[in-house]
Amino acid sequence: MHLKNSGTFVIGHVNPDMDAIASAVGYAWLLRERDGENVTAARAGQLNPQTRWVFDQLQMEPPVLLTDASPRFEAIARRFDTTTPQRPLREAWAIMNKTNSSVPVVNPDGTPYGLVSAMSLFQSFQKYIGAHPRREEMRIGEIFDIPCAEACDMEVPRFPAYGRIRDSLRHILREERDEFWVLDDNGRYLGICSQRDILNPPRYRLILVDHNEPGQAIGALDEAELIEILDHHRLGNPPTNTPIRFSVDVVGSTCTLVSERISEAGLSAPPDMAGLLLSGLLSDTLILTSPTTTDRDHTAAERLGRWAFVGGSPLAGETIQSYGEQLLDAGAGLSSRSADEIVGADYKQYESNGLKFGIAQVEVTNLRELTEHQNELSEALVKLRERKGLDFVILMVTDVVRKNSRLLLSDEVPQFDYLPYPVQDDGTLNARGVVSRKKQLLPTVLGALSG
Repeated sequence: MHLKNSGTFVIGHVNPDMDAIASAVGYAWLLRERDGENVTAARAGQLNPQTRWVFDQLQMEPPVLLTDASPRFEAIARRFDTTTPQRPLREAWAIMNKTNSSVPVVNPDGTPYGLVSAMSLFQSFQKYIGAHPRREEMRIGEIFDIPCAEACDMEVPRFPAYGRIRDSLRHILREERDEFWVLDDNGRYLGICSQRDILNPPRYRLILVDHNEPGQAIGALDEAELIEILDHHRLGNPPTNTPIRFSVDVVGSTCTLVSERISEAGLSAPPDMAGLLLSGLLSDTLILTSPTTTDRDHTAAERLGRWAFVGGSPLAGETIQSYGEQLLDAGAGLSSRSADEIVGADYKQYESNGLKFGIAQVEVTNLRELTEHQNELSEALVKLRERKGLDFVILMVTDVVRKNSRLLLSDEVPQFDYLPYPVQDDGTLNARGVVSRKKQLLPTVLGALSG
């Protein structure tokens, strides 16, 4: 699905987890329901297995994919009236008088033939009006009887609707023309755009949820208008040109914050929406057992369960524990995905003391799975580090049943010699009791890097 640069988009971080997706969908719903705003939920990457499972269970459609925030040609395309190559020029002239713009001449199959512009009209008039006696006697009415095909500019550049404007800006600035074709995915006429609009396109308006760091955000964030952030992580926020709404709170899940705002508005989420928000909360807090869990998360889970587990809903008859166990099982395991998919699915990037690094996390129900897949996972970490240009990458393999983790490193890091995680015979680090990247592992890693 292609997106118009209009309205507001609520979006989580790249490599989105359940909390990022669910909080984006839930917060967009709240803003539409409470404020009547034109708000759309979006995602900055592919769904992981757990998130796909949840949408299937709830019979919901996932949010649209927004790969980056750079304005597209479709946002500035104007669909002016058209004519065909064999129609008389007077038809194009009539359209031009209404629009004060070039006239699209389109083939019967919808593909562009040429534009009738002021310059192409002048050039066509030169063919019929001149020093020759016959030409001097020729009337304007006769000229308007010629086919539009004879008065077209055939060399007008064409741009795909979903193409990024910035990628074609140099080409456009070298052009003497002021108007250009915008075509759909099949090469058919979608509209025309002007150079003036190209130089000042409308920008995406974004609300970021479940993150506030540019390194974890959608691409070309600087080309968008950032209007709000709703998060529960450490600060690393991008600068803004104007004041924005900024909320970062100490809870276990961004879905908790969304559910609180729904309750404060005196609303209740529909059962499927409540189930989605509950999924994000239970996933991020490991069914309310993670050290990031707060009393507010427990209250939010009870509230969302009350809305989600009603009769006739997709989760009717479930409890927080029974549904949470199914949820964690759906996202756990190393056998159903390739090593590259595993290390890239739930991955976040950081920087400290001049070092750039990433931490990926995957959940299993038994750490014995790691032995079978360790070699390919280690290779995938090295490839990820090289592709991202990082100093090192950590994979956190978390046993969601026994609440322990093992750490795989792409490289030896001298600063890690004093980490409180003993080295195992297989080279992994045993992070006993560590299940939270945000609250447990990341602060320890940052402390080691800072000396």
